[in-house]
Amino acid sequence: DVRLVESGGALVQAGGSLRLSCTASGLTFDDLTMGWFRQAPGKEREGVSCTSWSGSSARYADSVKGRFTISRDNAKNTLYLQMDSLKPEDTAMYYCAAVKNRGSWCYDSQYEYDYWGQGTQVTVSS
Repeated sequence: DVRLVESGGALVQAGGSLRLSCTASGLTFDDLTMGWFRQAPGKEREGVSCTSWSGSSARYADSVKGRFTISRDNAKNTLYLQMDSLKPEDTAMYYCAAVKNRGSWCYDSQYEYDYWGQGTQVTVSS
């Protein structure tokens, strides 16, 4: 079975940092393009960042550019999201997602992804 398991969410004060992790099983991790998405209460799910299978390319939503960094360790089957300078508006459930793709690009749209984790909650207090 394919499983994506996120961890690292927490309650943090504005200006603080968190690192989210997403561990994959049941798939060959370096066949996967990976992404992070988030959904706040009452809002639609939105893309945060994505990375190609090799980690050589990445994309970020404008709202997180310069504050969040996506990375991956293919030897550990793990995707990361380093989140710095957190703001209250970053409060959301964060999901990782995967799709089989070995191209040099990654996808912004949630509709391109086939596999999803259960999410980890990030709450930023002001």
